[in-house]
Amino acid sequence: MAVQEYKCPCCAGAIEFNSQVQKMKCPYCETEFEMDTLLAYDEDLSTDGNDELDWNPEANQWQEGETDNMRVYTCQSCGGEIIGDETLGATKCPYCDNPVVMTGQFRGTLKPDYVIPFKLDKNAAVEGFKKHLVGKKFLPKVFKDQNHLDEVKGLYVPCWLFDADADGGVRYKCSRTHSHTSGNYRITETSYYSVYREGTMSFDNIPVDGSTKMPDDLMESVGPFDFKDAVPFQTAYLAGYLADKYDVSADDSTERATVRAKESVDDAFRKTVSGYSSVTKEGDNLRPLNRQRQSTRSTLYGCLPPAGRVRHSSSA
Repeated sequence: MAVQEYKCPCCAGAIEFNSQVQKMKCPYCETEFEMDTLLAYDEDLSTDGNDELDWNPEANQWQEGETDNMRVYTCQSCGGEIIGDETLGATKCPYCDNPVVMTGQFRGTLKPDYVIPFKLDKNAAVEGFKKHLVGKKFLPKVFKDQNHLDEVKGLYVPCWLFDADADGGVRYKCSRTHSHTSGNYRITETSYYSVYREGTMSFDNIPVDGSTKMPDDLMESVGPFDFKDAVPFQTAYLAGYLADKYDVSADDSTERATVRAKESVDDAFRKTVSGYSSVTKEGDNLRPLNRQRQSTRSTLYGCLPPAGRVRHSSSA
């Protein structure tokens, strides 16, 4: 499977996407390149091509079964081995630290339609994380260790986008309580009401992550994403970051999208029920209807570091 490394034509250094200037930038000579100039690298991704793996190590270097569910790539800069699982789409060479993109992971039907490029760089993410820790005196020391902060990495997560309409209603049992004094007695009167809310809502671009590695609650906690920033997918945007291809299909993600739509409708209706001492939901007949663009699959790569949420890890 092909490994793509983007080289600077001026100094031959490895270039990567720079979130501050929203261009490809060489960290050595600081030359900047417009994203459109790299479109030629992705011209052949629209076809499935040959997905045969390029196993460079000699057979006797691996025991039987050791490479199951794994893929081995060769760095074009230093010749070092890059080992990853079947979903690995972008990473850095562990030897020379050059960014590499596994273009075969995004070929044909695996090619995403859109990507939301990073807007924050690593320094901004680390500073946001440090501010988040201020005042938390009893945090374990490991959260502040510099070797952990040095391992902060930008991660693109594959997401399926759904459009949906939801209609129906929700019934609530509500009460109002009024207290007054009569002689030596304190009297409390409670009135009960049956409240019904009905309506229709439409949703565009409900994201559901398509990676088994990413917990749904964690991914949803960093939303919502601004889809006005989405641009047509190019593998160059992945250079310098981590990325995986999806391993959860759109069909398997539909149920989660339906749940998210129902939760949003339920929350919107609940906000209209006010002026009561208590409100208890008794039932609903909400009917989310999937409007997914079946003929034009849309996969979005979302980024995790914004909003002060930083994923970090330490090396052994």
